[in-house]
Amino acid sequence: MFWVLFLLAAWTAAGISCARLCHAAVQAARPAPEGQGGKRELSLYEAAFLAGGPHRVMELTLVSMHRRRRLLLAHTGWATVVDPEGEDDLERSVIGAIGPAGQARIAAVRTAASAADAVRALADRLVSAGLAVPDTARSHVASAVRGVQGAAAATVALAATALLMLPQEQGATAPVLAWFALPLVLTLGCLAIARIEVHPYSRWASPDGQRLLGSLSPESDGDERAFLTAVAVRGVGAVDDPDLRAALTGGRTAHRSH
Repeated sequence: MFWVLFLLAAWTAAGISCARLCHAAVQAARPAPEGQGGKRELSLYEAAFLAGGPHRVMELTLVSMHRRRRLLLAHTGWATVVDPEGEDDLERSVIGAIGPAGQARIAAVRTAASAADAVRALADRLVSAGLAVPDTARSHVASAVRGVQGAAAATVALAATALLMLPQEQGATAPVLAWFALPLVLTLGCLAIARIEVHPYSRWASPDGQRLLGSLSPESDGDERAFLTAVAVRGVGAVDDPDLRAALTGGRTAHRSH
């Protein structure tokens, strides 16, 4: 019966990790305080952050500047400043990331500008309004998911070890496997539920933020705003210009115009 100790270890790991994930999910899905965020309208930058975080905000900023001829995005993956005067803090962050030479790789610009103070200020405003998940809650969910994954792997390893230590008697393995299947089902089921329920809130948008994102209606806006709204929500996938899409993907997209 020495294998029972391995079973207890598997149950302990499964129970603790699943409880931790449930707690992290509840914290991430906590509704906004009364009167905050739920009835406001999102700006394009806010929608971009809630849909894809700092990276998406920079995609939207780059596309918007390119469409207004303030920035030239080449399909080879280079950004060139046309107008050095940014209209807001995010545009100024992009221009600052490009540097005094006036030209830089788009990937490097996007990475540098994503960490700028303007993006952090945008994130802080959304968190304060209850629309974005705080960094701590997001990291707790990700860590808890990894913990459950580790518990599932540990359960398999402990079951294999227990089987190796069993006396070679016919029919002895089936009951042991059945007992170890229970914590394994618990961890795998918890991961499956987390994938459905927690995943939308484990990145950027809170439940209130998700509802506001879902209420966006690009079709009711003007053509340009509808396009930018689609970029904010869906990212590069909303760009139908092959040159611009290639620019934003580092030149990896086939250049179909030739």
